[in-house]
Amino acid sequence: MLRLVIDTDVIVAALQSDSGASRQLLLDVLDRHCALLLSVPLMLEYEAVLTRPGHLLAAGIDERDVRLVLDELAGLCVPVAFDYRWRPTGADGDDELVVETAVNGLADVVATFNTRHMQKACERFGISAERPVHCLRRIRT
Repeated sequence: MLRLVIDTDVIVAALQSDSGASRQLLLDVLDRHCALLLSVPLMLEYEAVLTRPGHLLAAGIDERDVRLVLDELAGLCVPVAFDYRWRPTGADGDDELVVETAVNGLADVVATFNTRHMQKACERFGISAERPVHCLRRIRT
């Protein structure tokens, strides 16, 4: 089963658009077609970003809805503890904890829209950084 870390930008897109690859990827995670790797710091980042007023407005949801989604993800994820800090990885500062979650969780892939910076950081550890549509293809083949 594919071991996946989802960057915050993909989660935001999944909640704001019901027709994109990000939403389909989130649905595949919820249907357990892959193993979602999550760390506490990454979950806290999801919550902090998703509950920003602009993101709530764009998604047409409220904080309670965000917490329901995050609770679902927490209930089915593979928890990742940081046994070792890998900073700096070469990723943007905001992406360091995504890479650390992927490395410590032995991820196969990171789903992100920031492939330019993320790929360089992930390659050092044998992890691929791909856009959501490419992750979907990997899950479904």
